[in-house]
Amino acid sequence: QVQLVESGGGLVQAGGSLRLSCVASGSILSLNTMAWYRQAAGKKRELVAAITGGGGTDYADSVEGRFTISRGNAKNSVNLLMNSLKPEDTAVYYCNADGVVGVIGGDVHRYLEVWGQGTLVTVSS
Repeated sequence: QVQLVESGGGLVQAGGSLRLSCVASGSILSLNTMAWYRQAAGKKRELVAAITGGGGTDYADSVEGRFTISRGNAKNSVNLLMNSLKPEDTAVYYCNADGVVGVIGGDVHRYLEVWGQGTLVTVSS
């Protein structure tokens, strides 16, 4: 089974920093873009940052210059370094991967996208 496992959420004061990590587990042959989304209470899920297989990045305007997405040292992993956090950054953060090709029980499975379970980030004022 292909899964995305997130870690690193928590409570931080405004102006502080947090680092989120996400690792794709399972027998994965390849994947394309990895990204972080977030969903605040009562709001739609929104893209925070994405990184392609070639290393190209994209950020939401609201986090540009404060957040940095990068591929992790582990294969098929991604990190999100969040600096200068604001109360409005409070949300559940979800890891996402698209174009995932994995092997389960000897069979090749292709997934348009896979989501993590989410990790809560709370920024206090």
